[in-house]
Amino acid sequence: MDCKREKEQDAECEKITAVLLKSRTGEFDLESILFLKLRGLGIHDLGCIGECVNLERLDLSGNIISNLGPLTSLRLLSVLNLSANRICNIEPLRSCENLQNLNLAGNFISSTESLHCLVPLKKLESIRLKDNTYNYSNPVCRSTSYRTVVLEMFPNIKVLDGERVVGRGSELYQLCKDIDETIKAGSYKNGQLIEHPDCKPWVEEGYWEIKRSNNAIIEEAYKQFNDVLHECRLLNNRATHVISQTERSMSLKKQPKQYAI
Repeated sequence: MDCKREKEQDAECEKITAVLLKSRTGEFDLESILFLKLRGLGIHDLGCIGECVNLERLDLSGNIISNLGPLTSLRLLSVLNLSANRICNIEPLRSCENLQNLNLAGNFISSTESLHCLVPLKKLESIRLKDNTYNYSNPVCRSTSYRTVVLEMFPNIKVLDGERVVGRGSELYQLCKDIDETIKAGSYKNGQLIEHPDCKPWVEEGYWEIKRSNNAIIEEAYKQFNDVLHECRLLNNRATHVISQTERSMSLKKQPKQYAI
């Protein structure tokens, strides 16, 4: 009965309430909640989430949120995922002074001026406004100068849109990116994508699946693992395509030349 009631709350959730927060976390006191995942629940009103003053990690992705006002009291928040919502104004995030990782991909942020409110956040290391894995973006990302302007605005960030721009691993990332662009350029001939035969998977379907859990920390790790796994699969498909091209090219070179007399 309780399980059924909880499912109904999730399905019809539009506003965050104390009952919802307690049922999702198992905590009796809202101030005791440190990690919270409310992904894809149809939420448009953040309600009483501001009472979770000790919250450190928050996932609100995949909802229909537009007003971030209640987040102003979450001064201990370090990781915030707001991807796939309806956000235009991020001014309330100015108060989240401990914010380190911010995901805003898949919203309606239209200009770099909208990001100025984040400049005072000295601990901010990672900003994501675009996510190619899920095809999430923002109108501001269409500008050709978007990346340059954002990096000038936030000289201390280490990761932009999932790409490491400074620090350990940044040079390797750039090298991999250059290789990827070279591979992509070699995938076309006379403007046409070169087809290649499908390859068999290395492992059986479901091999990498793991059991879900109600624990917020494990759920966050599960999401990050699946994101990395998805990117690995994309890279594997590209690598398979390049190998196929190389083998075809080598086989053509081995064929004896024929001369007409």
